[in-house]
Amino acid sequence: MATNIPPHNLNEVIDACVCLVDKPDAEIGDLLEHIKGPDFPTAGIINGKSGFLEAYKTGRGKIYLRAKADFENTDGKQAGKSRIVITELPYMVNKARLCEKIGQLAREKRIDGITAIRDESSRLGMRVVIEYRRGENPEVILNQLYSHTQLQVVYGINMVCLDKDRPKCMDLRSILQCFIEHRQDVVRRRMEFELRKARRRVHILEGLTVALSNLDEVIAMIRAAKTPADAKANLLAQLWSLESFPIDNIDKDVTFLPEFDDGYGITEKGYQLSTVQAQAILDLRLHRLTGLEQSRLVDEYRELVSRILDILGILGDFQKFMAVIREELLAVKEAYGDARRTEINDSYEDLQDIDLIKDEPVVVTKSSQGYLKSQSVEEYKVQGRGGRGKSASAIKDDDVIDTLVIAMRHESLLCFTNLGRVYTLPVHHIPLSSRTAKGRPLNNYLPLQDNEQVQTLLSVRDFEQDSYCIFTTKLGMIKKVALQAFSSVRSSGIIAITMKEEDELVNVRVMQDADDIMLFSSAGKSIRFAVSEVRATGRTSQGVMGMRLKQDHHVIAAVGLREGAQGTVLITTENGYGKRTDIEDFRRIGRGGQGVIAIQSSDRNGVVVGVVLADPEQDAFLITNAGTIMRLPVQSVSVIGRNTQGVRLMQIADSVKLVGCQVYNRDTEQLEPLDVTE
Repeated sequence: MATNIPPHNLNEVIDACVCLVDKPDAEIGDLLEHIKGPDFPTAGIINGKSGFLEAYKTGRGKIYLRAKADFENTDGKQAGKSRIVITELPYMVNKARLCEKIGQLAREKRIDGITAIRDESSRLGMRVVIEYRRGENPEVILNQLYSHTQLQVVYGINMVCLDKDRPKCMDLRSILQCFIEHRQDVVRRRMEFELRKARRRVHILEGLTVALSNLDEVIAMIRAAKTPADAKANLLAQLWSLESFPIDNIDKDVTFLPEFDDGYGITEKGYQLSTVQAQAILDLRLHRLTGLEQSRLVDEYRELVSRILDILGILGDFQKFMAVIREELLAVKEAYGDARRTEINDSYEDLQDIDLIKDEPVVVTKSSQGYLKSQSVEEYKVQGRGGRGKSASAIKDDDVIDTLVIAMRHESLLCFTNLGRVYTLPVHHIPLSSRTAKGRPLNNYLPLQDNEQVQTLLSVRDFEQDSYCIFTTKLGMIKKVALQAFSSVRSSGIIAITMKEEDELVNVRVMQDADDIMLFSSAGKSIRFAVSEVRATGRTSQGVMGMRLKQDHHVIAAVGLREGAQGTVLITTENGYGKRTDIEDFRRIGRGGQGVIAIQSSDRNGVVVGVVLADPEQDAFLITNAGTIMRLPVQSVSVIGRNTQGVRLMQIADSVKLVGCQVYNRDTEQLEPLDVTE
């Protein structure tokens, strides 16, 4: 039968055995105060306690063993570059094969960023160095190595033992109890052996002392005998005097062994020798007849009798017997015990896909035909106002880019559709693409229904309890739903809002009751009111009127203002013009009005296509329906009043239109609330 019991630390095991000796009714919890877990000679790290705790309780479990790795900074010509150094490997992992596997993964680009791997091990210890390209995240690379190589292995614990010749799957307490019972058996047999050996020696010493007490008579009897057999028979036939016998209080119950002759020892008429004693007298050497040797025989006799009494006392008293076992265990610990080598992580660090992805900002774009892609923010360098931008996507002739979102790769996107449904999509599920790539259809990520299209994307990391999703529609309707209502979105999606057939979802923002919201129309008007004026409703409701619109006008954007917010709003129009205006220029006028002028709507400007909160330290991303993105510093855009036309932001062709804008914080890499326009 298969068995696989991991090695443990000697000190910890002995401490647990001593605990079980002192407290026989100790439970597994008491033993775990001493045994922290398996301890492997190659050290390493045990990733999580649950596996071996389960094995200690049931006899079966599994543990995850990791190599120990550190990050080192290099000196000299490569100063500032760091590397991964592996100093400990999991138990039974071959170092040469591991290095070969890492090299293979690097060559096949399954783990990107590794430039070199070297084995620098020596008599001082193991050392495997992994170098990677400057700018790579070493923690991501290390997690990938844990996932794809034997830097992390699974050790299956199967504690099947032979107990009294029968195989059993045993828990920790049962194994330790069996070991203690084994020690009891060993110590008892050893003491019984010592007892028999001492009694045999005492028996001989007793006979020799009798012979020395009657030395002249013994010598004469041996000399008179014709053969050794006659001498032995004569010694056995004689009852010897005890007048000069130096030993008092001989207790036959202490020194007796069944293997000796019956009837030997002290009688009323004298001392009767046994066959063993008679032979020992015949084998006695002459130098033992001196007075000093006689004294030594007596001293040895008394020491052995004392030892016999001690052994009998231990064998007859269970507490003393267990104390001997305890002392011997502690002596082994003192002589051979050493410190723990294997480190233990309290909880298992599960390697999810997100652990292998660097949490960095990306630009996510969506086209009108539903093609989705993500690109690194660093691909777009800052340009001056009035530039032409940089191509962001290779799109079809009849397709246009209509949505721009900047999000972190560890966030999730809530995808709201024209049918009022919402789906969730982790940002890291969207692969990073080049600027010229077209992207992938949304149908590859989401189970969209017939004629269903994603209209709005919202990046969310935490679903706060006091936050709300504020929905804004093209016809000026507004609706407030608790953000937590979307914390567990089914893979098939859920209903987010009910809309009229001619209406469309424009914008979704995460806000709180203390905030204000500003709605902007395509005609360049704006209305500002408190979020608290909108009553929170369920997911299936239509909402209330937020802004009254004239015919052919529609809401194009919604901006959220935190309590006491100051700064400017960046307003952009379809012909590439825009401006910044102070928030203080827009006063509260209450929900349901037509609003005030935010920018002059003229033939030069065209309709408004995007409005975002903008800070001078941020960069603005402008995107056209031709797939061109331009990144420019916000501070390059003039701050002017409401009733003005603005300045040129981006050079675009006559057939191209600006479709959206977003801002990005260069310093803290925190994203402003999402702005999505069509």
